[in-house]
Amino acid sequence: MKTIRASLLAIALFTTALTAPAHAAVSDHDLALHWAPVHHQDTDDSNADADYLSTVDFDGDWNTLNNWENQTQLAKLTGAAYYSVVETSTHWFLVYSFFHPRDWDDQPDPFSTRTHENDLEGTLFVVRKDAGFGRLEAAVTVAHSDFYSYVPAGSPYQNGSETIDGTLLLVNGRPATFQEAKGHGLYRWSGSDFPGGDGVIYQPAATGEVPSGGNDRSVGYRLVNSLDTNGMWARRTNAETYSSFGTFRGDNGKDNAANAPWGWDDQNDGAIYRGYLATDPALVIDKYFSNKGAFSLTYTRNAFR
Repeated sequence: MKTIRASLLAIALFTTALTAPAHAAVSDHDLALHWAPVHHQDTDDSNADADYLSTVDFDGDWNTLNNWENQTQLAKLTGAAYYSVVETSTHWFLVYSFFHPRDWDDQPDPFSTRTHENDLEGTLFVVRKDAGFGRLEAAVTVAHSDFYSYVPAGSPYQNGSETIDGTLLLVNGRPATFQEAKGHGLYRWSGSDFPGGDGVIYQPAATGEVPSGGNDRSVGYRLVNSLDTNGMWARRTNAETYSSFGTFRGDNGKDNAANAPWGWDDQNDGAIYRGYLATDPALVIDKYFSNKGAFSLTYTRNAFR
C-alpha cells in the first residue's frame, strides 16, 4: 500500500511540475522602467526651458519643421524618454533617447554651424538576463558624433576596441546619466553638482511633468516605446518627420541635423556603422568590450531587423 501511495504521489508531483506556469516573462515596458536612468539635465539660465525634455510630437503633430518655433509652448514640454528593447539568448539591450526641440546656443549663429532644430541623443544599457530584471553590465552613451563607454562597479567588462571612459554610477539602483545644456551631449553622471549649480533631475514616473524652473531637482519623465505603432520607428519613411533614413527634418540653424537612434554614428570607431547602437547593439558591445563571459550575437528578437 505504501508503495502504491508513493507512486501516486510521485505521479501527482510530476503532473504538477508539467502543468505549473512558467516564470512570467518581463515585459519590455517593465524592463525599461526598472533600468530607466536618473537623468541629470543641465540647463543654461539664459533660456533654461530650451533644455527641458519632451517628445518629437510634443506639440501635437509629427511635423518636425515647427518644433523649434513651438518649443516656447512650455506646458507641452512634459518629461519623456524613448526606449527600445532587443535581445539575444544572453542579454537585453535597452536604448533610451532624450528629445529636445532645439539644439541651441546663447550666442548668435549667423552661419548655422552650431544650432539646429530637433535633438535626440541617448544611451545603450547592456543587461545580462536572469529570472528577474537582469544585471547591468555596461553602457554606451551618445554625445554628438562620439560614443562613450562605461561599466558599473563589479562588471567584469574590460577594454576592447574602445577604452572604457569611466564608472557608471547608480542612484538607488538606477544608472545615472548626465546631459549637457544647449548641445545636449549625453554622458554618465560623475556624481558632482551641475555646472553653474542649476539643472533638472528627471526621475522615471508614470506621468511626465514640466519642470517648475531651470533648477528643479525632482521631475517625472514617462517612457515611450520607440517601436510603438505610429511611433518613431514606424514612421521611419514618413517625409513629414524625416528628411532621410534616421535623420529628422529641420530648417532652423543647420538643416536636417538631428538623428534618430538608427541614425546615430561615432565618427571614429571603425567598422561599427551608422545606427548599429540601436539596430545591432550586440555587435557594438562585442567590439567595444572584452572579458564579457557568455555573450551571444544572435538575436532572438530585434524589431529593427
